[in-house]
Amino acid sequence: MSAEAIVRQSVVDVLEERLRTSILDGALQPGSLLPPERELAASYGVTRTTLKHALSRLEQAGLPRTRPGVGTPGPDFLQSGGAALLPLLGGRDGRWLSDVFEARRAIGAVIARKAAAECDTAQAAPLRAAVDAVAGAPDPAAAQLAELEVHRELARTTGNRVYVLLTNTLLTAYLPGRPLMITSFAGPATVADRVRQVVDPVADGGADEAGRAADDYSRLTAQEMAADLARHERRR
Repeated sequence: MSAEAIVRQSVVDVLEERLRTSILDGALQPGSLLPPERELAASYGVTRTTLKHALSRLEQAGLPRTRPGVGTPGPDFLQSGGAALLPLLGGRDGRWLSDVFEARRAIGAVIARKAAAECDTAQAAPLRAAVDAVAGAPDPAAAQLAELEVHRELARTTGNRVYVLLTNTLLTAYLPGRPLMITSFAGPATVADRVRQVVDPVADGGADEAGRAADDYSRLTAQEMAADLARHERRR
């Protein structure tokens, strides 16, 4: 008998989600003030302790900053937020996802060039193994996940840990919509052949060729994934 895991949300989880939605949807404008904590907690039917926990989580993500006694300002998250917000924003509308794809394309080319400059025989082996894992994926969903690991391996090859974290963040930003963007991964062998065109020049030390290949690859896959999302929206 198969069983699905039951996701249990605490009151703090639910309250955090509601407050975050209000902020990201613009219901709470930058510079505005939420009611004082006592009033805000009462309006949601929660304790002040629960409210404080939810606000603390949002603050860590670059959202509200509490001011005891005078309420909580609705933040301008484009000024105070950080990369941790991208997974929350990537699935909200097409413009955010388009921005993610554009940034991924630019950073991907930089990473490919740097990886080619740093790659040696030992580092080339896990890169090629990652591509082989894509080719051997049993289905499109598995190929999609394996392809993500190729990008992470490219970032690791640069030796720059910031590139690794940036790659993780940008990939995570569009993971919520991943099941809707599957056309590019329908044939695992084809996907592997495509991404191998990036990995091969990296492994061979061809920085310029690697950068161009990464740019072409990101542009093509972004177009295909955007088309998938557009088709999904038309069906809704």
